[in-house]
Amino acid sequence: MSGKIRADFLNQHWVHSHEEDTAAEMVFRPATFDFPRSRGRKGFELKPDGSLIETGIGPTDRPSRASGTWRVDDDGKIAFYGKSESTPNRVMQIASADKGRLAIKK
Repeated sequence: MSGKIRADFLNQHWVHSHEEDTAAEMVFRPATFDFPRSRGRKGFELKPDGSLIETGIGPTDRPSRASGTWRVDDDGKIAFYGKSESTPNRVMQIASADKGRLAIKK
C-alpha cells in the first residue's frame, strides 16, 4: 500500500464480504452493500471521533457487539483497541481502501 489512507474512506460501517476474499486478502464492503444471503457476517464501524463498534456472530447466531477505539497509522495499519489504549486487540494491514471496498492483508 502506498500513500496515506484517507480517513473519510474508512469512517463507515464495514461488513466482511467473505465471498470476495482471496488467498491474500479479506474484503469488507459498506453495510449498505447488497450482500448475498449468509448465516452471519462480522464487521466493524469506524466512527470519525475514533470510536469503534465491532460486530460478530454470537454463540446462538445472534449478533454480538463490542466497543472500543481505532487508529490508522501512516503505514496503512489499522489498530483496534478495547479496554487498553496502549495495546491493540487487533492490528490489520490495509491493502487498499476506497468508499466502496476495503481490503485487508491476511
